[in-house]
Amino acid sequence: MRTKRYDLPPLDLIEGFEVAARHLSFTTAANELSLTQSAISRQIKALEEHLGVALFQRRHRALALTQAGEDFYRVTIDVLGRLQSAADAMRVNPATRQLSITTTTGFAALWLIPRLRRFTADHPDIDVRISATDIAVNIERDLVDIAIRYGSKVTMPESALALFGEEILPVCSPALRDGAASLRSPADLENHTLLHLDYPGMQRSWLEWGTWLTALGIGDLKAAGSLHFSQYDQMITAAIAGQGVALGRLPLLQELIRNGTLIAPFANTVVGTRGYFILSSRPAALKSYVADFIAWLLEEAKADHRTAAG
Repeated sequence: MRTKRYDLPPLDLIEGFEVAARHLSFTTAANELSLTQSAISRQIKALEEHLGVALFQRRHRALALTQAGEDFYRVTIDVLGRLQSAADAMRVNPATRQLSITTTTGFAALWLIPRLRRFTADHPDIDVRISATDIAVNIERDLVDIAIRYGSKVTMPESALALFGEEILPVCSPALRDGAASLRSPADLENHTLLHLDYPGMQRSWLEWGTWLTALGIGDLKAAGSLHFSQYDQMITAAIAGQGVALGRLPLLQELIRNGTLIAPFANTVVGTRGYFILSSRPAALKSYVADFIAWLLEEAKADHRTAAG
């Protein structure tokens, strides 16, 4: 009797496992695959019996992957990603190519989305999907192609590509600078409302007014008022509306300053210790259009640098 070369479980069992492992929920997996929760549970049980190992730890109202489950999940997303890429490439009329990106709300709203039309104009066949969240998602588990993250270099994996660093400086609307209250030097900030970024777990940094003012020797300055925001893009929206002066990041706000929506009322800047970095998932390495998008990101960052230097 001829021995089969491959002794693999059915593909639908592997697909069910991938979705359940990604969500760590049989119920959510069932909803995504349009199945019942009991059907997903039976699929996982059949897969575990085929492999001879437990893939999940069933806890009270919770699931967790066993070590075998973690190992099998890493292989699963790699193999399924390769199969999907190969199938897309072989289709005579391939579907629109999807590019999934996760990044912070501030980066998406202030830097990426305003210039994204320059990429989509040259690549109309790529369906760009942006998930803006300040929660760092697992790009391997959630099948995301690219993550653009804000942080210090030491916190990033070795594979991360540096997009740009940051310079911190006050920004405001032109109308606020040219209004009745003078705004020609940092000391004039005492006549204005300062806009603060304030969220749970925020660490002391150059994005705090106290740190920035202390560096200039005016740490005891008392502003006329203050407004606090939990999201960076919300704070910048308030600055554009003339509600006060915010600490801005360059080149994140380069476009807004270039077109006159915001201005830097004085030249005092501080180089920050953090920046933005590009991470890509392992399956994304097989997609040529992901490399095209990363190259475009890096070129846009270089263009900002050339503009600032000029």
